[in-house]
Amino acid sequence: MTTESHVSLRRDLHRKPEPAWCEFYTTARLVETLSELDLTALHVGPDALAGDHRMGLPDDDELSAWYEQASAYDVDESILEALEGGYTGAVAVLEQGSGPTVGLRVDIDALPRPESDDPAHVPAAEGFRSEHEGAMHACGHDAHATIGIGVLEAIRESDFSGTLKVFFQPAEEVVGGGKSMAKSEHIDDVDYLLAMHVGLDHPTGEVVAGVEGFLAVVHLEATFTGESAHAGGHPEQGRNANQALATAVQNLYGIPRHAGGATRINAGVIEGGSAANVIPEEARLVAEVRGETTELMRYMDEKARNVLRSAAEMHDCELEVETGAEAPSAHSDDELVSIVADAAGGVEGIGSVLERDELGGSEDATFLMREVQRNGGLACYVGVGTDHPGGHHTATFDVDEESIGYGIDVLTGAIEQIGRERP
Repeated sequence: MTTESHVSLRRDLHRKPEPAWCEFYTTARLVETLSELDLTALHVGPDALAGDHRMGLPDDDELSAWYEQASAYDVDESILEALEGGYTGAVAVLEQGSGPTVGLRVDIDALPRPESDDPAHVPAAEGFRSEHEGAMHACGHDAHATIGIGVLEAIRESDFSGTLKVFFQPAEEVVGGGKSMAKSEHIDDVDYLLAMHVGLDHPTGEVVAGVEGFLAVVHLEATFTGESAHAGGHPEQGRNANQALATAVQNLYGIPRHAGGATRINAGVIEGGSAANVIPEEARLVAEVRGETTELMRYMDEKARNVLRSAAEMHDCELEVETGAEAPSAHSDDELVSIVADAAGGVEGIGSVLERDELGGSEDATFLMREVQRNGGLACYVGVGTDHPGGHHTATFDVDEESIGYGIDVLTGAIEQIGRERP
């Protein structure tokens, strides 16, 4: 595939963004492209992941709406049928003789947010702005998927001896898809794993060989149930779920910090009540806790659940807490960081190579990284710089398409070097 074709694929994916577990068109489009590459194996649908470990799934109505929309496009219906129910994503396998098995993880989902229609926004100006209002590739996953295709093409034409597996992972934005691929059989024989991300506030032509600072995260969804009553006539007969909610929110932010490292908490969604004169009988809270390590995240998780229980008890409400998506912390192994740095230094156009930098956020590639490391292998998360006019997750985010080629070249060079050196 030529550079022009890479840009064309990226722009097509950008036009049709789909959120977590709804990447039906995205997966089908990628599978059609992968089917032209003479791969050893291509796993799609339930065969690509461990379905029982999917997290953050939308409800059936949302899944059906996105599926029907994808069905209206010119894609192979048999591929879509394999994805129905939110079994999106794919695993592509290329065997080229004896040698190590190298995995590359790229994510494919978009965000549920509108995209800018400002004429200064390149996708709007050049006709590839999102056609799905309320959804947008605001984090570069369209570029990630394209880089995954490009690396497969390049390795197929190289003298790499071994096996390459590319994991086209769904549902990263809700930290919901990584575990399902990490728990699949496809990760079991991976000796070395590379994961990657464009941007991360690094410019085009700069590469971070080993990203660190992954915050472990877990999402909590709490429902407080009380009893309604007339707020003026009989307030004493009610059990106010909003009071329990308010108490919980206030005290969540009061959880003591930890000497062991950074911790975070955020009450991102709070909702409840129906009218000013009705004691609300139900209120809902969606929160997340993070920690610099998985252990620190568990500390915050335990404290947060204690707060929720105490708030419910204080206001005589029932409490139901569901655990949403989660992801652990992880680290990039020195041996692979050195290889990536060396490979990046040999790519024309790469002017700066940083050995390490901090992510300062969460990523569910950590599930795959830790699984490979637990099995005795090595893992590394690579940052490929790209000039982006707006920050990640904003309406004006865009990818400098020159960085797609840089990403392909850096990762291909690293995979070839891994095949030769087997660190």
